[in-house]
Amino acid sequence: MNAVTNFLTSSAMRWLLLGLAIVYPFVAPGEYQIYVMAMAFVWAIAVYGMNIITGYCGQLNLAHGGFFAIGAYTVAILTVDHAWLFWPAFMAAGVAGAVFGLVVGLISLRLKEHYFAIFTLCVGFIIYILIEKWGALTHGTLGIINIAPPEGFGVFDFARTLDFYYLVLGFLVVAVWLTRRISESLLGRTFRAIRISDDLAASLGINLMRNKVLAFVLSTIYAALAGALYAGVVRFIGPAEADILHTFDMIAYLLVGGIGTLMGPIVGTLIITWATQWLQSFEEYRMIIFGPMLVLLVIFFPKGIVGSFLAWRARRAARRATVPARSSPVSTARSTPRASEGRDHA
Repeated sequence: MNAVTNFLTSSAMRWLLLGLAIVYPFVAPGEYQIYVMAMAFVWAIAVYGMNIITGYCGQLNLAHGGFFAIGAYTVAILTVDHAWLFWPAFMAAGVAGAVFGLVVGLISLRLKEHYFAIFTLCVGFIIYILIEKWGALTHGTLGIINIAPPEGFGVFDFARTLDFYYLVLGFLVVAVWLTRRISESLLGRTFRAIRISDDLAASLGINLMRNKVLAFVLSTIYAALAGALYAGVVRFIGPAEADILHTFDMIAYLLVGGIGTLMGPIVGTLIITWATQWLQSFEEYRMIIFGPMLVLLVIFFPKGIVGSFLAWRARRAARRATVPARSSPVSTARSTPRASEGRDHA
C-alpha cells in the first residue's frame, strides 16, 4: 500500500499520465472525443491560473472568466479585423492579460476577502458588458467569426483536431511545469504564507501588495493564453465567453480536483468535463443529477479529490510515525518519513 501511495504522488505518475495523454488519440472512439479532450486541456490551463491566485495565494478572483474572454477577443480582433497571424496575436493576448491584470490587481487587491471577491465579480460583469455593448471593437452580440487557427509548420496543421490536440497538450505540460516550479520556489512559499494570514506574512517581512499583484498577473496571463487557444480552435466567439458562469465552472473544476494542489486542476477539469458529456443523454435533467453529485463531493471531500488523498496520506504517515515512538525511541528515528517524501506532492 505504501508503495502505491508513493507512486501516485511521484514524478513517475506524472510521466505516466503524460504518456496516456499522448496515446489517447489512438484509442479514442472518434474525432469528437479528441476535440472534447483538447477543450478540457484548454480549460485546465485557465484553471491552473486560478489555482495560483486562489489556491496558493488565497484570493478568490471572480473575474477569471473575463480575463479568459480578453485573451480570446484579443486574438479574434487582431486576426479577423487587422489580419494578424495567430502567433503574434497569441503573444499579444498574453500581454493584454498581463496589462489588464496589473491594472485590476493594483486596484482590487487593496481590498480583502469578501470585498475583493465582490469587486472582482463586478469587474467580470463590466468586461462582459463592454464586450456586448462595444460593437465597434468587439462586434457586439454578433460575435466574431472566421478566427484564424494557429499556423502550422512542417507536417503539422493545427486546423486539424489531432494536431491541435497535441499543441494544447504541449501548452498544458508547460503550464503544469511552470506551476510546479512556482509552487516549490520561495515565491510559492510566499504565496502560501499570504494565504494562511496576511498579518503572519507581513510579520515575516513579506511585501503583501507586491506578491498579491504578482500572483494576480500570473493568473490572468494563464487565463488570457487559454482564451487565445480557445478562440483558435472554436473559431467563433461571442459575449457568452465572458459570462460569469465560466468563472463558476472553473471554481467547480478547482474544488473537485483539489484547490492549492498541483494536479487538482487537471483532475477536476477532466472529471467534470467528461461527466457533463456522459450526462448529456439526460438532456435538461442532467443538472438535477450533476448538481447533487457535486454537492456530495464537496461535503465529503472538502479538499477535493487530490487534496483529500494528500491529507489521508499525511495522516497515515503520522500514525506510522507515532506507533513506533510509543514502543521504541530508536525505531522512531528509523520510521520517520524521509524529508524527500514531504517534498513530493500531487
